[in-house]
Amino acid sequence: MDEKVFYTKILGIKPPWFVKQVIMDEATQRIDIYVDHEKDIRVRCSECGEFYGMYDHAPERVYRHLNTCQMETYIHVRPPRVNCPAHGVKQIESEVGENGSDMSHAFESLVIRVAQECSIEGTARLCGLTWDKGWNALERAVNRGRGRKVHRIPSRIGVDEKSIAKGHKYESLVYDLDAGTVEFVWDDRGQESLESYYRQFTKEELSDVKAVAMDMWDPYIAATKAYVPGAEKKIVFDRFHVMKHVLAAVDEVRKREHSELSECGEQTLKGTRYLWLWSEENIPWWRRGEFETLRAKDLQICRAWAIKENLRHLWDYRYEAHMRNYFKRWYFWATHSRLEPIKKAAKTVKAHIDNIVTYARHRITNALGEAINGKIEKVKRMACGFRNRSHYRTAIYFHCGGLDLFPKPPDQPTLCFRST
Repeated sequence: MDEKVFYTKILGIKPPWFVKQVIMDEATQRIDIYVDHEKDIRVRCSECGEFYGMYDHAPERVYRHLNTCQMETYIHVRPPRVNCPAHGVKQIESEVGENGSDMSHAFESLVIRVAQECSIEGTARLCGLTWDKGWNALERAVNRGRGRKVHRIPSRIGVDEKSIAKGHKYESLVYDLDAGTVEFVWDDRGQESLESYYRQFTKEELSDVKAVAMDMWDPYIAATKAYVPGAEKKIVFDRFHVMKHVLAAVDEVRKREHSELSECGEQTLKGTRYLWLWSEENIPWWRRGEFETLRAKDLQICRAWAIKENLRHLWDYRYEAHMRNYFKRWYFWATHSRLEPIKKAAKTVKAHIDNIVTYARHRITNALGEAINGKIEKVKRMACGFRNRSHYRTAIYFHCGGLDLFPKPPDQPTLCFRST
């Protein structure tokens, strides 16, 4: 088979386009394919879709394509331009690769698929690219996906922060709790960060928000109340973050008691930190005997652990009134426990109880956010960190945004014969 016919078939080239020339350089292990078009053509305007006579050509473009038998393959094409009466001179949307890209649709799709499984360094090595070219493909994929995404605010969202480095550097993240995707990433965890997300939508669109899961962070609360109508009944303080306060109090009780016992020469609580932080069903079987022995002793940490475990049942109730009644009983127990860290944590929880019991109405948590945070950590480790915050945000959208990342050829032909 003639090499021009061969590449016409495997590249899916259709008239009025044709393969003009194929050059194979065995010394450099490179193949260059030159694609041209017939002379008697009309060109489609990228704005209105109408066909007009060709105006001129843009400079030649060279697209990296999939290798041919391990030989790097490049496609050369001179895109024609059209002088549209309504929109002026326009370049066609290339059928080989996107304008602004130096990769064919097929090769760029391969790079994206590899990048979904590898670090950028690994992607660049496997695809024979520089780091910058690999990263540029990833950035284009994210811009492409975000541009295609329907502009809407999810009905149930989660708001959380993610630490990106030591020194209290954070990113604010907004999740779609139903789709399981990251919708928004922005610098720091201040009120302005979340407000910049809400400002993308009209008041009518924001009215469609049914529930917002978040931790008890005042800037997030203030931003949501400022923009989301009826936010007082829609905010749900995430159970994970509520329990985090109580777990910290339990650990403080352990530390204090361990210090007191150590002064008397006892090491009863040495190495037991996680025994008291684990929920009862999650205690490893090989440590259950040790736990039951300690639990039988008259220790402050045993009381703190029991108070912590009982709070977990708050989220078993299906009605707000029942949650409030249960909490009142728990709060009395906690504040009469003679354990100062527990009393302090109980008062913190009580101060936010109105938006803890809204869980009964909306039944949402930020568990999805914690799962996505784990995925982000994996991406971070794989990339050994990121050069800057912009790269970090791009990586989050790429791996967790649920975006349509892949390039696509134009829906309609960009050229036609003058007679058609």
